[in-house]
Amino acid sequence: MNKLSIHQYLPQASRLVYGCMGLGGGWTSSPLTKADVVQANQVIDAVLEANINVFDHADIYQFGKAEQVFGQVLTQRPELREKMIIQSKCGIRFEDSNGPKRYDLSGKWITESTEQILKRLNTDYIDVLILHRPDPLMEPEEVAEVLYALKQSGKVKYFGLSNMHAAQAEYLSLAVEQPFIVNQLELSLTNLGWLEEGIYAGNPDGANVNFTAGTLEYARKNNMQIQSWGSLSQGLFTGKNTSEYPSHIQQTALKISELAEKYSTSLEAIVLSWLLRHPVTMQPVIGSVNQERIKACSHATTVSITREEWYQIYVLARGMELP
Repeated sequence: MNKLSIHQYLPQASRLVYGCMGLGGGWTSSPLTKADVVQANQVIDAVLEANINVFDHADIYQFGKAEQVFGQVLTQRPELREKMIIQSKCGIRFEDSNGPKRYDLSGKWITESTEQILKRLNTDYIDVLILHRPDPLMEPEEVAEVLYALKQSGKVKYFGLSNMHAAQAEYLSLAVEQPFIVNQLELSLTNLGWLEEGIYAGNPDGANVNFTAGTLEYARKNNMQIQSWGSLSQGLFTGKNTSEYPSHIQQTALKISELAEKYSTSLEAIVLSWLLRHPVTMQPVIGSVNQERIKACSHATTVSITREEWYQIYVLARGMELP
């Protein structure tokens, strides 16, 4: 099995990432409850027991409450921090009195957001700060200046990108001295543009594929770790009733079930192992707060499906044979 790109920088990083968006009690203005803290403790324990040590946050998750409840756990149990790799994202701002929902990668906002992330998480540093969305108004030199300052201060060890294509990554990298070690993209069996873009090269049938050529290749060439969000397609192939879905979705779910039985593993493990089989060597992000499902996901690292099985799943999921 190929080594993760991120291991060059964080050698202890797990094959899977735990996405913390589900912690914190919901997308409301209601304050955290004792039950939210209890749940966070239980989920964090389940994740660590599943040998997953990379925790993914964003300043906007649950309007900041996801980080806040995580920080309360670290306040209660500070010994956990050394067992974790914590990453968080900034750059999305919701509608407020100053403007509509927008992206903000100005130096001022990156600095302010990072300070608030550290405060909510109750930690002196985060391992990776990720720029959440490409801001059309971002100035690479300005970004470079603030990232350098954060690195020098010890508040951030490494930096990454999210939802950016190869040209945007290269554009920023021309000015930013620190390497971007991560790029988070939505990659799954129901979001196949990352594969379709390649197989339709030069074919007009792929004109409407919403993915940018060379993004995965750029990542591999530049030792940038791809992290796939939305990896489990909201549970579509891991037990959800698909009777009212198109036939190719039902057939894909059936194939995954067959393979789970063949390999004596979970449905989640097969879906994630399909992603792990790709040579870009991605890190799937999982986000369930169900402890049994977290455990089921962790089994993905013990399964290696064949080339033929990988293509069987891919062709079924796309709903037609390859061109």
